[in-house]
Amino acid sequence: MTKDELRELEVELSRLRQEHRDLDTAIEALQDAPGSDILQVQRFKKRKLFLRDRIRFVENQITPDIIA
Repeated sequence: MTKDELRELEVELSRLRQEHRDLDTAIEALQDAPGSDILQVQRFKKRKLFLRDRIRFVENQITPDIIA
């Protein structure tokens, strides 16, 4: 993996983590609001799960398993 590819993955990882945190905040705000949109909360949670999986994938690309 080249340095440029590694840098791109680190930038993507940072962006994904930020979006994941932002969704946490949005979900919490929606759940606390009276008359909140349950469907929107579910969509946000589904997106958050997708992001978690993508974060793990990118992390594994940056630091792959070493077979001894």
